[in-house]
Amino acid sequence: MSRFARARQVLFWEEPIVAAADTEPRVEQRRCGDTGVTVCTPHLPAGLDGDAVCATLRGLLDAVMVAPRGPVVRWYYTPMMLPFSEHLAADCIVYDCMDELSQFKNAPRDLLPLEQRLLDQADLVFTGGHSLYEAKRERHGAVHAFPSSVDVAHFAAARAPGATPADQSDLPAPRLGFYGVIDERMDLALLAALADARPDYQIVILGPVVKISPDDLPRRANLHYPGGRGYAELPDYLRGWDVALMPFAINEATRFISPTKTPEYLAAGRPVVSTPVTDVVRSYGDVPGVFVAAEATDFAAACDAALALARAPERWLPQVDALLARGSWDQVQSEMAALIDAAIARASHVQPIVSPVAWPVTTRERYDVMVVGAGFAGAVMAERLAAGSGKRVLVVDRRPHVAGNAYDHLDAGGVLIHQYGPHIFHTNSGEIVDYLSGFTDWRPYEHRVLADVRGTLVPMPINRTTLNALYGLELGTEAEAAAFLASRAEPVDVVRTSADVVISAVGRDLYETFFEGYTRKQWGLDPSELDKSVTARVPTRTNTDDRYFTDSFQAMPLDGYTRMFERMLDHPNIDVLLGVDYHEARDAYPHDHLVFTGPIDEYFGYRYGQLPYRSLRFQHETLSQEWHQPVAVVNYPSPDVPYTRVTEYKHLTGQQAPNTSITYEYPSATGDPYYPIPRAENQELFKRYEALAIAEAGVSFVGRLATYRYYNMDQVVGQALATYRRLAERWREPDAPRVEPLLRPAAA
Repeated sequence: MSRFARARQVLFWEEPIVAAADTEPRVEQRRCGDTGVTVCTPHLPAGLDGDAVCATLRGLLDAVMVAPRGPVVRWYYTPMMLPFSEHLAADCIVYDCMDELSQFKNAPRDLLPLEQRLLDQADLVFTGGHSLYEAKRERHGAVHAFPSSVDVAHFAAARAPGATPADQSDLPAPRLGFYGVIDERMDLALLAALADARPDYQIVILGPVVKISPDDLPRRANLHYPGGRGYAELPDYLRGWDVALMPFAINEATRFISPTKTPEYLAAGRPVVSTPVTDVVRSYGDVPGVFVAAEATDFAAACDAALALARAPERWLPQVDALLARGSWDQVQSEMAALIDAAIARASHVQPIVSPVAWPVTTRERYDVMVVGAGFAGAVMAERLAAGSGKRVLVVDRRPHVAGNAYDHLDAGGVLIHQYGPHIFHTNSGEIVDYLSGFTDWRPYEHRVLADVRGTLVPMPINRTTLNALYGLELGTEAEAAAFLASRAEPVDVVRTSADVVISAVGRDLYETFFEGYTRKQWGLDPSELDKSVTARVPTRTNTDDRYFTDSFQAMPLDGYTRMFERMLDHPNIDVLLGVDYHEARDAYPHDHLVFTGPIDEYFGYRYGQLPYRSLRFQHETLSQEWHQPVAVVNYPSPDVPYTRVTEYKHLTGQQAPNTSITYEYPSATGDPYYPIPRAENQELFKRYEALAIAEAGVSFVGRLATYRYYNMDQVVGQALATYRRLAERWREPDAPRVEPLLRPAAA
């Protein structure tokens, strides 16, 4: 994990610590030395039952994972962690099977069913040895054996003079030692027999006693149990040993183990004596310095031979060192990372368009334009600059995929889902339809939304059907519906806020039923604190039209949004660099012009403070049923429901499948920026950044985040097309003044 942490954010989630019953649940986070790994230790109050523990851990994990950096890889050493974490959206799921845990003493009864569930979800399975590989390879399509490697430099320190731990410094030689967990896998009878057979040998058994009683340990004058020690201290203990031991019992618990200790002991320059563990015999049985014996008499004789060999390191260490040089954790991590990256690329559908541009930089080729962001604004700009003006373009995105928030992919259940919530395309612009149709065919789709009001599903936006259902009416005409709404409307002198818009149009009851709670959840503010544009986007109708949008063109990309973006960026003049922050790439790849589609305040280093945004958290689930709800989206305006809406994607895509996938949407104050918060003071802050942008030479600011406006997808496309036309016109005039950033939206 420390090697993964060199390039990725690594959070290592430990088992919970149970505290006093009145303790508030929390997660302690600490940096693990200088490794870059963050260790997360949950603390739970005593007295929680199984379901409550799971729910509490899920909440703590969600809080930690509110804003992950880069692709999310869920990595499991044990299936027991699955119940509270499997809801977490991941780009890749790894089951790192280090032991056959079901064979361990006191293994939980639900371990095997959970392991099968994990195998069903996992993209990759890594096994800690060849025996485990053989046991698992028929149960998953992507099982890879990674026998234990070794941090050679760390353990080789034991070959040089250094510190001597105080608790073994007074022990006479020769010393034989073991470190690791002392549990049912230890052959205690063998330890006792060895101590009795060789009373002059001092035997140090270093480690915590787990799942067995300390009273069960054999006690002899030459048997020593100092307790557990840290990884950093192990070379100091090894330095004082003449021979290293692996006195494992041969039972079901050790049938599949591949002890990391073997190469670690050898790296420390210590001969090894082991019982016949399968993977030790298979991998090290012919290695000089490794002795294997089963019976107590043979084990003691092997210790004698190992002790003699330890006095002549020149006879065996050169061959051991050559063996260790062929394998390392760096190599293991590199191979694992390649498999993970390939799995993410397959899931992202972006592999065909990622060109040979390298990261870290291996070339200093100059680009005409660097485009920051591979969403609608960035992709349209890149395509037009490359295809329309022949420019060499580099597209950089910190996410590992193209398509921005419109990114869709097949989930574990085989259903095409929108990773960042539902995206429904609609427009009145023939120009925009014609442009995008060059990269996709379309599936006609008219979006319909229902709202759950006290358990009753009614159309949203409010129409005549909604009114009749809520109030038990039989309004038959638009005039009757209009008269009813007028009778409930409350005059507002000056319409300034979102609350004013709704109350003046339909009255307080409908405002409280549909808008107040939903808006508070969505924005974290009361509608009276938000600009009138928020609720003005949602009309009220007097007819029975239950379509959410009334645009002349409403459709979904036939093969999904991601495929449309792949085609848009599949041009010989375009290179794509994913999973890299533009701050690093901007200076690494020379370019003449920059198109920036990210947050404008981030570009200027938050000089005047951060612009307020509202974020979202998504909980994706696959259900073993054909359908979940009657329409693609059901809104939940009640403040008692924590999420705002539930999306079922098969309605959007037309996909046929026996199962279905849904997403719960939770607004959040933290995370990726989604929605600029429409308040007057926020616009004033943006104006200060806009003034900086206007003065910034050689940069064009395009898109939602760069212009701090909430645009529909078609409006972003229109803005990008207009920005390109202005740039192209200026570049055709060699004496024209420098290019200024273009911040205004195009008329669709």
